[in-house]
Amino acid sequence: MLSIEGLRSKYGRIEVLHGIDLEVGSGEIVTVVGANGAGKTTLLRCLSGVQPVAAGTITFRGEDISRLPAHRRVGLGLAQSPEGRQIFTNLTVEDNLRLGAYLYSDDRVDTDMADAFAMFPVLREKRNLNAGGLSGGQQQMLAIARALMARPVCLLLDEPSMGLAPILVDQILEVVKNLRSLEVTTLLVEQNAFAALSIADRGYVMETGRITMSGPAEELIADPRVRAAYLGI
Repeated sequence: MLSIEGLRSKYGRIEVLHGIDLEVGSGEIVTVVGANGAGKTTLLRCLSGVQPVAAGTITFRGEDISRLPAHRRVGLGLAQSPEGRQIFTNLTVEDNLRLGAYLYSDDRVDTDMADAFAMFPVLREKRNLNAGGLSGGQQQMLAIARALMARPVCLLLDEPSMGLAPILVDQILEVVKNLRSLEVTTLLVEQNAFAALSIADRGYVMETGRITMSGPAEELIADPRVRAAYLGI
């Protein structure tokens, strides 16, 4: 579904991605793990179109989208739940969700919202409240639900566990696992390597803008280098 070849990106004159190769198959959960500053968020920003690509190609469902504007990528079925949630704090929960569906004006929008509320019941309870009043975990739920309102076939999830209590991390990751039933492919970026690899099919390890390891998730969890560097074992 998603193929990245030789991807490079810069901030000014400083290159931060140094030739990334990565693939995500239809229906998979693929995770990219690595320390803070490894370039994981920049990678997702390149995929969603908000960070320019200096070289390389991004192919999504057979189409080269490397130079396509971000809003066009959403229309093709590629949506992102960004790092730090970036919800609209001065708008209600319901308005945040409707903005996620800005491409659509059909009757299915209300159905999509009902599905989001079924996935995250607490959002239904707070649908008329300003999103800025939600807890951190509830804001993360809203960010994911807003991305799903765009009807993605591939969801880019950036650090969904950041700043959350362990019980909320488990809830969020359970939702990610359940996206399979919605036929949503997921590319998950996480610092919490064990949590991410525990639900993924395959994983990539990223260090200073390069992919240094890749393979089935269970093999990466068992790899002594990964266990020592990222799992604290």
